Amino acid sequence: MTLTFAMTACESTPQTGDTPFPAPAPMPDPAPSTGGSSIGSFVSSGHTGLDAWRDQFASRAYREGHTISVIRSVLEDIEPMSVFLERSSGAVDQAEFSKPIWEYVDDTVSNSRLSNGRQRVANDQTLFAALETAYGVQPEYLAAIWGMETSYGAVIGNFDAPSALASMAAEGRRQSFAERELMALMTILENGDAYRHELIAGWAGAMGQTQFMPTTYVAYAVDWTGDGTKDVWRARADALASAANYLNASGWRAGEPSLVEVLLPVNFQFSLANGVERPTEFWRQLGVVPVSRESIDPANIGEAELWLPAGATGPAFLLYPNFNVIKTYNRADSYALSVSLIAEGISGRPAPGGAWPRDIDRLSISEIRDLQAGLNRLGYNAGAVDGIAGRGTRSALQRFQIDRGMMADGFPTRTALSHVLAAS
Repeated sequence: MTLTFAMTACESTPQTGDTPFPAPAPMPDPAPSTGGSSIGSFVSSGHTGLDAWRDQFASRAYREGHTISVIRSVLEDIEPMSVFLERSSGAVDQAEFSKPIWEYVDDTVSNSRLSNGRQRVANDQTLFAALETAYGVQPEYLAAIWGMETSYGAVIGNFDAPSALASMAAEGRRQSFAERELMALMTILENGDAYRHELIAGWAGAMGQTQFMPTTYVAYAVDWTGDGTKDVWRARADALASAANYLNASGWRAGEPSLVEVLLPVNFQFSLANGVERPTEFWRQLGVVPVSRESIDPANIGEAELWLPAGATGPAFLLYPNFNVIKTYNRADSYALSVSLIAEGISGRPAPGGAWPRDIDRLSISEIRDLQAGLNRLGYNAGAVDGIAGRGTRSALQRFQIDRGMMADGFPTRTALSHVLAAS
């Protein structure tokens, strides 16, 4: 989950009830390295590059103190995954980046996800209340993460986590990240938290009902049920407690919203939506009003950033600190927006109330690259020319629009592109 990849729904999933796995015995303490490796050879995976990477990684894992039995257990039956080894798996292939934000919200903030979330919270009031007391995370947000990640435990993935991470490492672009996660998998086995065959995941290696990467599991997974294992796969209490612990450790502020949808006054100065936090009293004085709450600052936080995810003609939101805490799960703004809207819907505030500009002349990935390159040529730092219209690109476009006296909402359209290309 902390990896910014969208988890793919899988055709078959394991049991996701509340019966935890029998507790595996912890693996023996690692023997100190003697300088030479006694790991032995592996049967070929059928992929030359994966096999070569595995040999050198196994030796390094041994030097770092992992047991031979665990190294072999994790690595000997890995299979190459084509998503990494046979085609590009760049970020622009992910829904968070490749879809218009309204299509992403349509897909993730569905009526069924909202109704299921309300039912889950109602059915598990005691558990959610206890977790809020322990970690400060409101039930609607914890349920929203659960629903967003695995549809409340229904789709947790059916990929072998070691195979996914090994394939990612062998592909090369994310090798250090993937190798670190594989080391964490070995730690999980050595700690006795899972058996090897239980290490199932989404296609990018995130595990369980709340989709923890292995390093996140090692750092934040919780044995809420008290049975001796941190079973994020089948025990929803462990999974939810682990997610709450992670959010709490990431800075979650108890009782506070992540956002409030607002209406903007006529002739609003859209350049104020520039990523800067301003006093909520400032927004009130400008005539900014809430859509479905009594106040634009219901928790008296005092400051908020104005965000226009689809530009001047779409919904508007004031963002509060918990919005960025949600992004520790997935760095995409669209992900944090969907989680927030699910939480709003579970609480009886369906959002967004404002209409999306579905007929807007949205740019293609190649056109966004042209826009980024043009802005960079003009001295407006849009960052990498990657086809992803993130905060850096939108901020650069907004500065360009301000300098030329244009309506400055920073939203990339063909009209905006034409102005940038004409100037560059």
